[in-house]
Amino acid sequence: MAATYNELLDATIQHLEGLKAHGVRHVAVAPETLRAFALPVKTIAIPPPVPKTETTNSMPATRIAAPVKPQAVIAPVRLPIASSSPEKAAVFAELQARALACVKCPHLASSRKNVVFGVGSIDAQLMFVGEAPGADEDAQGEPFVGAAGQLLTKIISATGLSRAGVYIANILKCRPDTPGQSYGNRKPTPEEMTTCIPYLHEQIDLIRPKVIVALGAIAVEGLLGKTVGITKLRGNWQTYRDTPLMPTFHPSYLLRNQAMSEKRKVWEDMLSVMEKLEMPVSEKQRNFFLKA
Repeated sequence: MAATYNELLDATIQHLEGLKAHGVRHVAVAPETLRAFALPVKTIAIPPPVPKTETTNSMPATRIAAPVKPQAVIAPVRLPIASSSPEKAAVFAELQARALACVKCPHLASSRKNVVFGVGSIDAQLMFVGEAPGADEDAQGEPFVGAAGQLLTKIISATGLSRAGVYIANILKCRPDTPGQSYGNRKPTPEEMTTCIPYLHEQIDLIRPKVIVALGAIAVEGLLGKTVGITKLRGNWQTYRDTPLMPTFHPSYLLRNQAMSEKRKVWEDMLSVMEKLEMPVSEKQRNFFLKA
């Protein structure tokens, strides 16, 4: 059973990658098909072959039903995996494949456009963890590409690092569904976080960053199980599986509250991260977002 499943999965992935190579970015899938994937596998009894009988001209011709055209599936976006170790990259690719095919939350699998696995270098010393994908991330299959993501990229650049040199992921790999809403986001439920977070744990275990930055209260809750307000936790070092973890505000908070004092708080958190990583800090960097 396992061998057959793996063969079918490999064939499906090859077919979808072939479609992508020819310029196909999305194909339709019926919600009921995705929900069916989440159902437990049932053993189907195969009936014995029917004995052949001779036919005569008086028997009516058997009508053969036309083959049913299979439902197409959405071709997932596979982001490149950057690593100096081919073995590590292969293990990470296998984890990515499992996440892209995940239907453990049928309501999320049926509403998503893409699984948003993560992006960056899997050899990174610094890893950022956010809450969940938004509409832009769901459309592109990459975390933090909307307005909050653009701000995060600027913060990373201000430290002297690049977006490609760190790793960015979320607690949830699918966008939380918003039935009845044409826009906006909602927070992941505790059940959704519990179901999805094993993928993030495996990512962290493979990357083994020296420092993790948790962006917002949901990221802190998912990683540490703490529901204390982010205002109280930010700026105070925590520990995730022996890895230093810095809680700070989510970039979306800074988009809503653009006071210089709030920007400075996040930047002070990043200065602490730079010092923890033993990165050089210039006088100019130390003075970012200070009042003149």
